[in-house]
Amino acid sequence: MIQMLRRSDPISNPSLLRTLQRGIAAGPVAVLLMEDAIEATSTVAHHLNLGFGAVLVLSPPDLALDLPDDPRVHQVEFDTRATGALPDAVNLAANALPGRWIYYGYNAEYLFFPFSETRSIGELLTFHGEERREAMLAYVVDLYAPDLSDHPNAVDLPTAHLDTAGYYALARQDAVTGATLERQLDFYGGLRWRFEEHVPQERRRIDRISLFRARSGVRLRADHTHTDEEWNTYACPWHHNLTAVIASFRTAKALKRNPGSTFDIPSFMWRNSAPFEWHSQQLMDLGLMEPGQWF
Repeated sequence: MIQMLRRSDPISNPSLLRTLQRGIAAGPVAVLLMEDAIEATSTVAHHLNLGFGAVLVLSPPDLALDLPDDPRVHQVEFDTRATGALPDAVNLAANALPGRWIYYGYNAEYLFFPFSETRSIGELLTFHGEERREAMLAYVVDLYAPDLSDHPNAVDLPTAHLDTAGYYALARQDAVTGATLERQLDFYGGLRWRFEEHVPQERRRIDRISLFRARSGVRLRADHTHTDEEWNTYACPWHHNLTAVIASFRTAKALKRNPGSTFDIPSFMWRNSAPFEWHSQQLMDLGLMEPGQWF
């Protein structure tokens, strides 16, 4: 089902909200921003396989995509390359779908959660909701092709590698008072850490609150946090909670596309690179994902 909505329409436009509500089936919703056509098909198929009730594909009108033929897929015309496109799109969807669980990501990014090979996104979020949690922390784990001569855009699913070390967290301070925020951390690692000289400081974090239950008045900010500070916590006060991973080629793509960095990076491989197994168990074994109390 294809709907053509324009980003120029105001977020509060009732007809736009009604269109979204009419076209989106029950269940969790994935909002996927297509910045280019690289692995658009596999990205959409991956999230369909996770069990999302609807996959909202946002793409510029000049981008030709070959999307899976599935009634859960809704293609929406949207300027994904504009400044602030991601929070605008996510907040638009959240306004239209209060009470619904929403995930957001980009093309060539793949959501993983504990036991995602045998359990659905609906099962995950039902359990998380029963723990009185309305949002879930996800870590962006960079993927990259090992041979950039064969894959100059750094993307190749069969040979994808990831970093197995170099991840760390720092206490997060309130931007106004400087006080340490409770149960909030800034997470770093991957290619943004190894090649930080090519990455603006405000884009070096790898944490996203990328799964949340939409609620009126709560908005996603440009730094991937939400205006409800409890949503930005990694766990509740009484025990560990589930976390997820977004396995992403996006940083590798950007570093090789950018003229200021591409010639400085002949390879992303280092001593702590390992083949990505495309399985949640590897991510849990590496300590990149937390199963919490879900067994």
